[in-house]
Amino acid sequence: MGGQLVRKIWEYDPTLYAPARYRRACSYETFLPDPLAALEVSLSGEVAGIISEAERAIFVLNQGAGVPLGPLARLLLRTESIASSKVEGMQVDARSLARAEANLDIGRRVGPEALEILANIDAMELAIERTANERVIEVSNIEAIHRSLMARDVHVATAGHLRNVQNWIGGNDYNPCGADFVPPPPGELPALLADLCDFCNDDTLSPLVQAAIAHAQFETVHPFEDGNGRTSRALVQVILRRRGLAPAYVPPISVMLARHKERYIEGLTLFRRERVSDWVRVFAEAAAAAAQLASHYMGRVIELQRSWRERLAQQVNPRSDAAAWPIIDALPAHPIITTSVAATATGRTRPAVANAIEQLESCGVLLPMTRSGRNRAWEADGLLDLIVGLESGQ
Repeated sequence: MGGQLVRKIWEYDPTLYAPARYRRACSYETFLPDPLAALEVSLSGEVAGIISEAERAIFVLNQGAGVPLGPLARLLLRTESIASSKVEGMQVDARSLARAEANLDIGRRVGPEALEILANIDAMELAIERTANERVIEVSNIEAIHRSLMARDVHVATAGHLRNVQNWIGGNDYNPCGADFVPPPPGELPALLADLCDFCNDDTLSPLVQAAIAHAQFETVHPFEDGNGRTSRALVQVILRRRGLAPAYVPPISVMLARHKERYIEGLTLFRRERVSDWVRVFAEAAAAAAQLASHYMGRVIELQRSWRERLAQQVNPRSDAAAWPIIDALPAHPIITTSVAATATGRTRPAVANAIEQLESCGVLLPMTRSGRNRAWEADGLLDLIVGLESGQ
């Protein structure tokens, strides 16, 4: 992907609260990318083969959708959200997040990072469903995704609004002079985003190539003051869902991008240097690895659920319509569960759920986290160990 560097002057600001050297006027260069409408994609046979393998891996992952879909899909979405947040520097692991989610349900205090990631999971789920079902993707859809993802962020006042200031990556906090990368000026954003949406609505390229290029272009444009990475990675999920490559399970690509963060950033730089094929290769390899990893762990989660059902049948043997069975179905989405969450997830009454949780606890499927009579929560036996493995990309 080509573009041009445009020299700008950062004007002297005597009122800026900063060391004197940062208040001086200085020059910097913004990168103005070429529109995607002019992009000609030429991929080597090797890269085309990697893309084919990656799309096949995503297809295989989605063939497992015969089991109860929602909880397993949310497990992958939870993992994607954690990994996407890690790319941005947030460090809340799967165990901490599960405990935070349970604490939030029973009214206990939750840290701001965990609260933001939990909000991201729900927001990403909603954004993907809504946008994937739109006839076309428009700039307003991208703004809506950003607004949802930033609802609990400290920059919530700018959520869903294109930036009207210059931003930059690296360098210092006071001006873009010496920054590693300076995105286009604010006045260029409407045209660049309209071009990006046109590209997302075209199905000429394969789904994975389209997602890779859209993601890199979004990161290059950096249209919001904050939250660009999370929004662009959500856009990847939308494209793969819209194109039918991942109708059920979207692989947690951010797990692999976070694990190889330096290569990820290098790939984005290659994209801006007109080495689109090299960037697509980086992205496709991450997608293939994520799909294979997800298939492996989804199989292990399904096997764990099978063992839970066997324990329940052998030790308690409840009726076939008992609430314990759908709670087992719901656990992948809620590795630490409370009575109210179980009731919402299964649609059963609280008394029925309370009885079911007692049955599941008696056979070791649910492990009590506290012994107090109120505000209780239970951990699904063995599930968090699997989720931690998936999150780590191992």
